[in-house]
Amino acid sequence: MDKQRIYVHVVGFSDVERHALNTVFRLSEERELAYAAWGPLSGPGAPPATALAEVVLVDGNSAEAVLLHARQAPSGQRLIWVGPNAPAHAWRVTGRPIQWAVLLNDLDAVFAARQADSGFLDLDVTRPGALEPGTTGLNRRALIVGASAAERASLGVLLEGVGVVEVDTADTTEEALTTMARQRHCCAIFDLDAHDVDAWQLARHFAQQNPAALTMGISAHAGPLAPWLNRRRVRKDMQRTGINALVGRPLQDTELRSWIGLLAC
Repeated sequence: MDKQRIYVHVVGFSDVERHALNTVFRLSEERELAYAAWGPLSGPGAPPATALAEVVLVDGNSAEAVLLHARQAPSGQRLIWVGPNAPAHAWRVTGRPIQWAVLLNDLDAVFAARQADSGFLDLDVTRPGALEPGTTGLNRRALIVGASAAERASLGVLLEGVGVVEVDTADTTEEALTTMARQRHCCAIFDLDAHDVDAWQLARHFAQQNPAALTMGISAHAGPLAPWLNRRRVRKDMQRTGINALVGRPLQDTELRSWIGLLAC
């Protein structure tokens, strides 16, 4: 099987950070999924870059960042922004010092999203699949993607209170897509802060396939303690994605009840 490779266009960053990025790219060659620099960072003997980088990794403090702030990314390309003043169309935003493990998770999420977008997953995600034999109560089932064990327990109690007793959970993009294909849900709750799952793309897919369902996102960036710019960005992304309920972290029982209570109607 050919190695899967994600090309990353790096804009800005200090010499030390670029050295660390090169190290990340080099070490990734030992994995089934590797990352390669698109353009100037490519070293001798590196495979040729694709015509379009799948990811643009931008240092928000660099002069070049100004050009990318106003320019919408081409279709299929994702923008990861490091630092302040991220544009609304940034796919991921992180601060300094750079947490390399977090960045690696974000890059892995790009591959998961590419699989879903391109149909690489070995399942049909264009419409809900056939229900399992004997399944009843099609409109009384919920899906929770990501979230901690404590949050899932709290959400489960609230869902049970409105008669939604069947709750599916997923910790990866593939698990979530498989569950969506097998079951119909009246509600799906996505942890938008999760690093191991592409919650935004999953929420978009769920909302498109279930326009009458409750599609909820939970995020610390939507909470009252989050910077104003983060709250603004996450709400704009919510509108574009089709999420119709947004709850900030830490989760507040009253706010959750006001949304989940709609399922009792």
